[in-house]
Amino acid sequence: MHWVQANSSDFGGSLPRPRSGHTAVNVGKSMVVVFGGLVEKRFLNDLCVYDTENKVWFQPECTGNESDGQVGPCPRAFHVAVAIDCHMFVFGGRSGNKRLRDFWMLDTDIWQWTELSSYGDLPSARDFAAAAAIGNRKIVMYGGWDGKKWLSDVYVLDTMSLEWMELSVLGSLPPPRCGHTATMIEKRMLIFGGRGGGGPIMGDLWALKGLVEEGETPGWTMLKLPGQSPSPRCGHTVTSNGNHLLLFGGHGTGGWLSRYDVYHNDCIVLDRVSVQWKRMVTSNDPPARAYHSMTCIGSRYLLFGGYDGKSTYGDLWWLVPEDDPIAKRSGPSRETNSSESTYVMSSTLDKPMKEDDASITTELHKRLGISVSIPSESDGGLVDEVNDKELLDLSSRLASKMNITTHNETDLVQALREHWMKCSARSIQLQELGPLLRDYQRLVSRKYADSTYSGTPVFHFFHVRNASQLRMSDIPKLLNEYHLLLSNGGVEHG
Repeated sequence: MHWVQANSSDFGGSLPRPRSGHTAVNVGKSMVVVFGGLVEKRFLNDLCVYDTENKVWFQPECTGNESDGQVGPCPRAFHVAVAIDCHMFVFGGRSGNKRLRDFWMLDTDIWQWTELSSYGDLPSARDFAAAAAIGNRKIVMYGGWDGKKWLSDVYVLDTMSLEWMELSVLGSLPPPRCGHTATMIEKRMLIFGGRGGGGPIMGDLWALKGLVEEGETPGWTMLKLPGQSPSPRCGHTVTSNGNHLLLFGGHGTGGWLSRYDVYHNDCIVLDRVSVQWKRMVTSNDPPARAYHSMTCIGSRYLLFGGYDGKSTYGDLWWLVPEDDPIAKRSGPSRETNSSESTYVMSSTLDKPMKEDDASITTELHKRLGISVSIPSESDGGLVDEVNDKELLDLSSRLASKMNITTHNETDLVQALREHWMKCSARSIQLQELGPLLRDYQRLVSRKYADSTYSGTPVFHFFHVRNASQLRMSDIPKLLNEYHLLLSNGGVEHG
């Protein structure tokens, strides 16, 4: 298997912000829904959806219960989220120092949140629990941390009746824990690892029966499997794919006398056929992390976000088989910016641009593999400055306001660019966004038209067709990237 960092050819749309402690679940056969998380002590409640068929990220506009002017759950991290058919169920988590006990359902057919906290006898407030779907009707949740003690209770939710039932389990029990994983394998729930009472990090594997078959007495069994078992850890992920369970990452400890934090980026497979642990050999491994998400999309795995004790990640990585078309794609630099999503274009071009090419955008499409529509002259997109009437009108008005007497179009455009270099996002006028976006896209195209350019920029808005597609929250990022383009050696007039 090969790790490949995602690039511009993999996705369209607005990528999710960096975060850890979020959830990412497969809903139906064509969506991955990312919800919540934490970045720099700020808890999130946004929804980011990856359409796996169209390879586009989007943020749906949701309706539902409005509490204090807010639709849907409050910001949170370290909650549980499980998908049943087209519905995603969310329970608990943490917001600030408060453990939550609320229960929500998201209908992804109509993007509507419904609070279900008033239904039945809910489990106690907790974070760092783990849950899994039992078939297409029930959900099982185990453990967590309520702020005072580690938990070892088991709850089963019937999503039809919306009733929670605490499962009475006799016999030997796993030690209470949080930060573990829960995975359903046929009729059993497997839990692995987590942090236990008193704080030790564990590496044990347990199976719970009695969840599916009527009349089967619930009971835990500790499993000791052959092979190279994972080291003790919490905040890892276990992703099911056919006959394999893939465990990745997590937080553990090292040292004998002086314990210190260790973050992992290893892949260990639980082979369901041979019933043993196997270390997976991978190349181009991503930085180590915990409290990330890993989802299975066909034969690929998609890694997003996480935390390594210092930085919160916003990068996206594919783990793919050797015969996957992207397996041979050379990986970009391992250096990542923790405050930005690492959605980067390839930093080198395969060959110099031919002088007789019809347009820069056609060549960019070929070289960078951009899968979305690129602005063109026919739709008011990538035209030269002297043909961008709106840009020239805006630069002339600016010149008049600033008592600039030149009528040279190149000088007028340069004055406008200098104005935008000094602007803050709040001072940009709405009528400036169209010309600013097109000029940004012009500068991007010229950087890449130069085969000697070897930077590693992050360009999120090259594919945006017009300014009406921008959100207010996009403007600071657009302006920052525009400043980067102008300050990085300048751009010659084309």
